[in-house]
Amino acid sequence: MDVSPSNLPVDVSEGASFPQEAYTITRPLRQMAPIVVASPHSGTDYTPAFLALSRLDAQTLRKSEDSFVDELCATAPAMGIPLIAARFPRAYCDVNREAWELDPAMFEDALPGYVNIASPRVAAGLGTIARVVASGEPIYRRKLCFAEATSRIARCWQPYHAALSGLMAETRVAFGACLLLDVHSMPTPFGATHGHGPDVVLGDAHGAACARPVVQLVEQSLRAEGLVVRRNDPYAGGYVTRHYGRPRERMHVLQIEIAKPLYMDERAITRSAGFATLRASLGRAIRVVAENLANQIVL
Repeated sequence: MDVSPSNLPVDVSEGASFPQEAYTITRPLRQMAPIVVASPHSGTDYTPAFLALSRLDAQTLRKSEDSFVDELCATAPAMGIPLIAARFPRAYCDVNREAWELDPAMFEDALPGYVNIASPRVAAGLGTIARVVASGEPIYRRKLCFAEATSRIARCWQPYHAALSGLMAETRVAFGACLLLDVHSMPTPFGATHGHGPDVVLGDAHGAACARPVVQLVEQSLRAEGLVVRRNDPYAGGYVTRHYGRPRERMHVLQIEIAKPLYMDERAITRSAGFATLRASLGRAIRVVAENLANQIVL
């Protein structure tokens, strides 16, 4: 059986209500730097069908979001850098996982042999189709059928990755190299809390996904904005970082985790007074990286 995402069967029940476009791409008039910015976990399209399956309300489901990260990165296109953002929620389908990381306990039917049921993400309840939200509450009121998973993967995971890989390939052709900044946010236990903990964690899969001079450039640009930066602890990068990061092929990926307390009220899921300041700081940092990246990547 061909199990590649492009050949998935599409269920017409639960998945049919999801918007046709699973992502948005905001392109500059002209791309000016070998950079792509991505926000894979800021989607907020909670469909009625998904909410009906869930035992949680929309506000609780949003605990899994990297809320407003797409807005924090929204200055990138004005600097000549394309921005891709998922529209679907992370709780619905997580594109920072393999296509087939699924928990068999979530499904009423047996899963095919190609499904990865033993990954640490699955064990934590945070596979491609999550069992729990980030705060630990179970999502579903009943078991799912496997067709629901294949539908989400076909409608969300596959289109997002096709678009992301396309943007990266275009960038490499145009500039000879590509740096993907895969931007996320981290909750209070890992982020800035009254001056304790890092403001930003950079994940390069411990050096495997991004050339060291590139990581240093990004780190320096963020530190220049007064942000406390740490590398690979506790986030070294997920599927996107490890799958697309191939520095020897001039394809560099850096996961950027931003502390939520810097820019939002985590309980109310609203932007805080620090939002505009942080967005400006990130914009300046990205501009510095764009202006100096050619000196760090062998074209």
